[in-house]
Amino acid sequence: MVMKPGLDQLDALVDMFANASAKQSEQLRAAVSRATLAALQGREMTLKNIRGVLQKVSDAAGAGAAQNPMLKGMDAAKLLDDAVAGMDDALLKAVEANRRALQQFADQGMDLGEKTLKKALDDLDKFEDTLIEAVKKSASGAGATMAAPWNQVLDKLNAGGTLSGAQAASAAEQFAAQMQGAIRSSRATGFKAAQTLAESYTALVSGVLIGLSDAMQQGKGAAPAPAAAKKKAK
Repeated sequence: MVMKPGLDQLDALVDMFANASAKQSEQLRAAVSRATLAALQGREMTLKNIRGVLQKVSDAAGAGAAQNPMLKGMDAAKLLDDAVAGMDDALLKAVEANRRALQQFADQGMDLGEKTLKKALDDLDKFEDTLIEAVKKSASGAGATMAAPWNQVLDKLNAGGTLSGAQAASAAEQFAAQMQGAIRSSRATGFKAAQTLAESYTALVSGVLIGLSDAMQQGKGAAPAPAAAKKKAK
């Protein structure tokens, strides 16, 4: 079963976008990022769960913007773009959580098992597509008023890609190269222990994500992530 964001969080996002102005860019982006991270925390970091969370958050932002009496055309697209940027910021934390979890296994001389490792790297490579898919579904389900703003955001995503997608592709490539060069015969633990840890990989990623999120809350003064990233190579 896909874990979903709490109803209170979604209602708060709807209300925020329904009453926001186009000048509240940073506030909206930060609120969406926090809501997305809160929905992901404590859940196994499977692609299915991530997809479900992104869809709910994207729909909530779109529903709120559709109710906003002050927004038209470009202003609505700007708000939706802020929502997507917030989700992308949260996915950057999820990418980093995966990278750190993979590194923990590598540091202990484990390869996670061929199937587990391949799935972890494949899922990382799909982060960007998962976010774009959520935007597409929100656009297709939007009414006539919001279809054009959503499509503007989608065009921007398709042209420029996402920060999380670029980072995920880089992390997957680097880790795959690292594992290919590892001397697997020097494992420090037995096969049975390694298999047990491999099976708990997604749970480990969730724990790392909670730590990253807590650290982010304690250091809110950190510089924001760059606003754009190049599309990852297909």
